[in-house]
Amino acid sequence: MQLATWNVNSLGVRLPQVLEWLRAHPVDVLALQELKLTDDKFPADAFAAEGYQAQWFGQKTYNGVALLTRTATSDVVRNIPGFADDMARVITATVPDPVAAPGSSDGIRVIGAYFPNGQAPGTDKFEYKMAWLDGLRAWLREELTRYPKLVLMGDFNITFDDLDVWDPVGMHEQIHCTEDERYHLRALVALGLADSFRLFTQPPKSYSWWDYRDMGFRRNRGLRIDHILVSAALKERARACQVDRTPRKNERPSDHAPVVLTLDSL
Repeated sequence: MQLATWNVNSLGVRLPQVLEWLRAHPVDVLALQELKLTDDKFPADAFAAEGYQAQWFGQKTYNGVALLTRTATSDVVRNIPGFADDMARVITATVPDPVAAPGSSDGIRVIGAYFPNGQAPGTDKFEYKMAWLDGLRAWLREELTRYPKLVLMGDFNITFDDLDVWDPVGMHEQIHCTEDERYHLRALVALGLADSFRLFTQPPKSYSWWDYRDMGFRRNRGLRIDHILVSAALKERARACQVDRTPRKNERPSDHAPVVLTLDSL
């Protein structure tokens, strides 16, 4: 079983690239972020033609998230229950677990999220990010009691540590790399989640985002801000996790690359 996350930075622009990637990598679940389109513009038919069902939560110009799945989902939730927010940032659903007995309700809870950017420490947007992270953690604590098999994936807009940063000295205490943000990321792990990427030996300087400016991708000046966190029940089934850099080489690419997690289904 494979689950992937990809911030496509406008699905309207990059739908052909997403479809091409899915044909080459027919993952079971794909979480998309930054759709940048309203619900009525979501290309559900195009994904259905490729064998995917979709749940989506759009917003004009900004944000927007979706889950594409090979099988029908249940218990769909949009945004963070209990946290008032007019931004389309979270989509959650339960997908069947191929390990479970046929007809079992013991599925995998999948949360696809586009974390706030935060702009810069000391700004209103940064304070919103801190509040949003508090709300996410409180809700996740409850979700984990209901769904032991849980995946939280998406564009977190936070690095774990200096290994995730091309220039850790220059970006020290800058957005994505502040101690305040990393505290919240560690707090999510403390709930019982694991960074699936770090479960495996990875090449040095492995990133998932590169700035369009200054030949960021060509010079590998990037950040690892796209993550897949898994609960303890799924950690033992993790077999691989990697960043697929290939789509970043496309013409008019997203500035993010997909991250793919492989779980044992046996």
